[in-house]
Amino acid sequence: MELADKAVGFLLSAVSLSIFSYYTFWVIILPFVEKDHFVHGYFLPQEYAILIPVFAGVALLSFLCVFVGYVTIKSNKKKKSA
Repeated sequence: MELADKAVGFLLSAVSLSIFSYYTFWVIILPFVEKDHFVHGYFLPQEYAILIPVFAGVALLSFLCVFVGYVTIKSNKKKKSA
């Protein structure tokens, strides 16, 4: 395994862990912290805790549907020309 592969893997793991930690703190711990505490300034409003994952899921599902449709149309064209 090359050094670049290890670096990319470490970077992806670090980003994933930080996003997971941020989201977990935001959704599970932050509702129990007083509203006037300074830590609330580092987080978006609570409504976005649902909207962001829903938007990401819809975008991913849309991309997968477009990709499957493109591959299906492309394979049907190859079968007709052969």
